[in-house]
Amino acid sequence: MPLLSLSQMPTIITKTYIKAPRERVFDLSRSIDFHTASTQQTDETVISERKFGLLEQGEKVTWRAKHLGVYQKLTSKIPQYNFPFYFVDEMQKGIFKRFSHKHTFKEINANETLLIDEFEYKSPLGFIGKLADIIFLKSYMVNFLIIRNKQLKLFAESNKWKQFLSK
Repeated sequence: MPLLSLSQMPTIITKTYIKAPRERVFDLSRSIDFHTASTQQTDETVISERKFGLLEQGEKVTWRAKHLGVYQKLTSKIPQYNFPFYFVDEMQKGIFKRFSHKHTFKEINANETLLIDEFEYKSPLGFIGKLADIIFLKSYMVNFLIIRNKQLKLFAESNKWKQFLSK
């Protein structure tokens, strides 16, 4: 059996319990404005035509962000969307060879939501990219998702969500 399999794509699954209604958590998760505010550590800014509001099925957005010390551009699209249960964003252009990020929202009760993120990606550069996954990239992406979801939880559970949603 080979030490590193080039065909296997890393998959990251995180679960976050949020004491807030599912609809609020769903809408914050697809808010361009909230995404920008919750990713200050990577200096994410929107550089596409659509710069604010809630992303809908079929829409694209292009981000500029600093990851691992380098500014990068990433365009993603929402190909699957079922309010308020799940949506998927997939990379259209960017540094990865491919990525798909499924956000699932499970209602625990009227005021509690379980957010499940399934982030599957394929690094560029074949064997070198796979080695980067093992050494640092997968842990970097896990940390990025955890930090963002802590912000999502903080905003959804307080009145801060009102800055981004009119409901």
